[in-house]
Amino acid sequence: MKFLKDHFKEEININDLSDKIHMSPSAFFRNFSKVTGTTPLKYQKQLRLYEAQRILLQQDINTQKAAFLVGYKSANQFCRDYKKLFGNPPKTNIKLLST
Repeated sequence: MKFLKDHFKEEININDLSDKIHMSPSAFFRNFSKVTGTTPLKYQKQLRLYEAQRILLQQDINTQKAAFLVGYKSANQFCRDYKKLFGNPPKTNIKLLST
């Protein structure tokens, strides 16, 4: 989990992660999911989205820039994922949180 927190912007590979802790990919996936209640990729996505929310609240940048800063390659995908997690698109969510 620490590795994912430190490298959330990077693309991850389950095989590489499991090698780092000397587990098979299936054992790593199973244990990670048991501890966190989610998959490694979903965990990484949540880290990215919470960081993007923090950036959008603290800096005067647009949604596309925030998406790329946290590792998204598509601003559209970022907006879909953001809305799914927070219930509103980024601009709306940030306005609500700022007031």
